[in-house]
Amino acid sequence: MLLQQYKENGLFISVNFLEETSSAGTWGYRGDLVLVAGPDDDKGHAMPPELIMRGAVLLADDKLRMLVGGLDDVADIPVLLEKYGADFAPGMKAMLFIVNLKDTMKVESNGASLVLIPLVQGVPWNEAMEELALEKGDFKGQSPADKVATLAAELASYQPKRCPDATLDEALASTTTAKREVWGAV
Repeated sequence: MLLQQYKENGLFISVNFLEETSSAGTWGYRGDLVLVAGPDDDKGHAMPPELIMRGAVLLADDKLRMLVGGLDDVADIPVLLEKYGADFAPGMKAMLFIVNLKDTMKVESNGASLVLIPLVQGVPWNEAMEELALEKGDFKGQSPADKVATLAAELASYQPKRCPDATLDEALASTTTAKREVWGAV
């Protein structure tokens, strides 16, 4: 299965879970997704990744069926598409929360529909739930992977409001100077 291949290739970090849904052969994942791996040090040990998708939520069988996550820069979209675009299922839906994106928009790429939403701080899972009007009760009694499947089912029929269609080039030009807001110990 696709997500197990990603795991074996070291593309998952900060893993929350990777497990099979109640539909045999379909797996759910939550954690961070490596976009650009780090170099090896002089002893051959892998260094931390250079670029990641934060808070990634994936649903896959032999293809990616859903993708939700956070990017720091609109310029990271082509990196994501190059690395994972060939794994997109036809008609896949994605919701990407991007720190320096100016306006919400929808981009079609590799047969997938990508909804791009500006977000300076927040957790992609929580933001996706809010955007899709899902509540905790919608997930009651479900395994973590089945919660991902429930989110994917809602995303499949999602029609964003005030979300114009755009080209990837238009998305890449729609940026601000915003930086990720990080909160921590004082």
